[in-house]
Amino acid sequence: MPPSSPEQLARQQIDQQLEAAGWAVQDYRQFHPNAARAIALREVPLKTGPCDYLLLVDKKPLGVIEAKKIGATLSGVQQQTASYSSALPEFLAQLAGTHASQLPFLYESTGVETFFRDMRDPAPRARGVFNFHRPETLAEWAAQPITLRERLQHLPPLDVHGLRQCQIEAVTHLEKSHAQDLPRALIQMATGAGKTFTAATFAYRLIKHAGAKRILFLVDRTNLAEQTMAEFDQYTLPGDGRKFTQVYNVQHLQGPHIDPVARVTIATMQRVYSMLRGEELPEGADDLTGAEAAKVLATPNGKGVDVAYNPAIPIETFDFIVTDECHRSIYNLWRQVLEYFDAHLIGLTATPSKQTIGFFNQNLVMEYGYERAVLDKVNVDHIVWRIKTEVTADGGKVEAGLFVDKRDRQTRAQRWEQLDEDLEFKPTELDRSVVVPSQIRTVLQAFQDAVPALFSGRSMLPKTLIFAKDDVHAEDIVAMVKEVFGKGDEFCSKITHKYFDKLDRSYKKPKDLITAFRNSPAMRVAVTVDMIATGTDIKALECLVFMRDVKSRTYFEQMKGRGTRTISATDLQARSGIEAADKDRFVIFDAVGVTESIKTDSAPLDREPGVNFKDLMLRVAFGDQTQGSLLSLASRVVRLDNQLDAPQRKQVREALAASGFVGLSLTDIAQNLRRVSDADELANTIEIIAKNPINDHGDATFSYTETRNTLVEEACKPFGDPALRNLLETLKLRNEQTIATAVIDTLLTSELDQAARDKARSLTQSFAEFIEQHHAEIEALQVLYSRPRRLRLTDAMLEDLEAKLKASPDHFTKEALWRAYQIQAETGSPAGAGHAANNGKAVQGKVQRVTDLISLVRYAMHTAPVLEPFEAHVHARYATWLATKSAAGVAFTDDEKSWLAKMRDRIIASGSIDRDALNASNDLGPAWRVFGERLDAVMDELNEVLV
Repeated sequence: MPPSSPEQLARQQIDQQLEAAGWAVQDYRQFHPNAARAIALREVPLKTGPCDYLLLVDKKPLGVIEAKKIGATLSGVQQQTASYSSALPEFLAQLAGTHASQLPFLYESTGVETFFRDMRDPAPRARGVFNFHRPETLAEWAAQPITLRERLQHLPPLDVHGLRQCQIEAVTHLEKSHAQDLPRALIQMATGAGKTFTAATFAYRLIKHAGAKRILFLVDRTNLAEQTMAEFDQYTLPGDGRKFTQVYNVQHLQGPHIDPVARVTIATMQRVYSMLRGEELPEGADDLTGAEAAKVLATPNGKGVDVAYNPAIPIETFDFIVTDECHRSIYNLWRQVLEYFDAHLIGLTATPSKQTIGFFNQNLVMEYGYERAVLDKVNVDHIVWRIKTEVTADGGKVEAGLFVDKRDRQTRAQRWEQLDEDLEFKPTELDRSVVVPSQIRTVLQAFQDAVPALFSGRSMLPKTLIFAKDDVHAEDIVAMVKEVFGKGDEFCSKITHKYFDKLDRSYKKPKDLITAFRNSPAMRVAVTVDMIATGTDIKALECLVFMRDVKSRTYFEQMKGRGTRTISATDLQARSGIEAADKDRFVIFDAVGVTESIKTDSAPLDREPGVNFKDLMLRVAFGDQTQGSLLSLASRVVRLDNQLDAPQRKQVREALAASGFVGLSLTDIAQNLRRVSDADELANTIEIIAKNPINDHGDATFSYTETRNTLVEEACKPFGDPALRNLLETLKLRNEQTIATAVIDTLLTSELDQAARDKARSLTQSFAEFIEQHHAEIEALQVLYSRPRRLRLTDAMLEDLEAKLKASPDHFTKEALWRAYQIQAETGSPAGAGHAANNGKAVQGKVQRVTDLISLVRYAMHTAPVLEPFEAHVHARYATWLATKSAAGVAFTDDEKSWLAKMRDRIIASGSIDRDALNASNDLGPAWRVFGERLDAVMDELNEVLV
């Protein structure tokens, strides 16, 4: 018999939820203690009146549930629940074998919404839970002397050995957040700053010192799970010496079962979602990004199925959930995974959006951005090289009468067609409806020509990642890269979700290609759309080529992050050749204006990615007026319009005119759909209509609701014509590209962008001003300014100068200053009167030394005509000095020459040579035996001549 009131309906749902969690629900008058270990007893009389449910495990009362009707607000009844928990009658307390003054576990529930709190917590606070906890869990918690939340307030001091400052701050601030019992915390750490290492650090402390039973680490594709597993494998426990996985079980979840003894479980969002649903994850879905997996798991109408309570995975399975790349893993289907478990949420991201910060209750416990990471040498900086071509900027035209190739985007089948009228195309149509091989070739040739100036002396192309617009565009780029560089298949590959290996004629997973690109010296270029645009760690990357624009600020920062990671000189040389001395920056080659276009944090218009275009049009025709459907259809219509050529657009205009929509374009239709889906804009439009004198006669002649319905129906009306829907579907399916081989592109500019040049000029000017302002107070500058030199440079002086430069408002570093002078030399910017940066080059030495500061300071002081590494400066002066001595008849013995070379190298390393330096290396005695009393004079002369 169906429930007759909201109260009964709530009780029915609560009963079902309790039973699913393992509780036997009984009426008080029908109490049967032997029927089950855990009983939820209804309508138990207490001292203050009957409670709705009393929870007993092994006859011991542990908690109460206050039930309210569906829709009732629960915060106002929490005091009532608390009063029940302390009103246990004496006979029931004796029966239970306890005289507890207050029951620990309190719930309030409507069957739709449930609150829970543990009264033993330091500051008991109600929190929403997806379902009731299992009885054995409450029994286990009741047996613990102190609760998890209290243990979180008493963690021992952090062992900071081996941690970066940013990691120390992240762990410390997170633990302060946990001590305050804040349910969600967000950690922002720049790409390459060690987010996963930080996670391993706080995971260890939560398990070791807070007694966390299980931690779930969520990622949105399997290659990131593998990277995370590798990080935990390599993590050494502080003060222990053993690896994390030698002490604690860590599971990379790849099957349908969570390991009950695993302390850390690493899994993709899509796998946990499917497990909660009790469904098998489709093959290959782990390899997809979260957004793509959402499409696979969506139902035929494009909707995600709501998660329901799964008794095999109770809500208390995990105490903490770490969600990596949380700027994209907190939406749609995946949010249900996060909110299913009764666990603290910890978000990790390099690029939080406003929506991400909002989801984590504005609790941003760590903010470590790209700029600070560069200054800390955790990341490397970047410069932008702008490539502009005529076709990229203005589009082009294929004259009537010429033959063109027509290529089907899906099958790649090609046919010839002679144009009967001119085909003009805009830049937005490039690589969508029109492909210009010359444009791709021109961009890649400009990239090829720019590399030697930016990476001088390299015999191998630096590791390069090219971002394409879509999979078809990526195919074209891969073929053209091999042609332009004259290389074979192993030189360049497309990295997508699955690829075909021509050598062994088989399909392979992308992780094989990613591994090859990361480690193999042979593979120099990877072309991708989204697969490795975020998250994937390829430290040797030095070039990012953007052949697609990106409007999302968050996504663009993630894409840039692929190049920021640092790498040791040895590892870089192993992957990019012996000439790759160091990675001190990466280069963005911007071929589409991506660094200049406006970026936003807006969500995509397409809210129904799993619904195909045909069904979406039909749904709207049937009257679906939800915001998601209208915005999604608007997005698809604009996307189709961008892919159509001129004849196809004409065909659409004629079809619209035949349906009575004369003068209407697909862009107009999309804009109308957007306007009526925006509640504020729609209200403003209706308000304007209402003020029209024709309607200004009161409610009798004007209806807000009717006007709204009319506006929405008008916006949707074109899709009521099946002929138009069929035409649009046909055009989308056909979707041929015109291969415009007759269009020859022209390179307009290929140079560093103005921002990089301005920044370089500003930095060198500020450096010169800093030296002038502080030369009297910094000892190293006093030495370099003295004429003649009365003081001698020392290691300590140079280290002090380096520290003061870094601590200045401009945070000067040797690398940044050298790069700035190099940019000015390459772009012809003036570096100062009479200056030349090594005849147009400011090439730093293969070994970067603190003594390079001497070259930089002397160049900025206008006392050195060229900027060259201090080592090269000393070697040149040493050779001249030896020649001068020889011409004057001074001959050195072989032993003397050997010691002179040692003293020269000491000057290169530290800026000077003296007795203290020789004595520190136990060389003073042997040098004295060779030079005798001449030793001091020789050292003084070398200091004067070589520095």
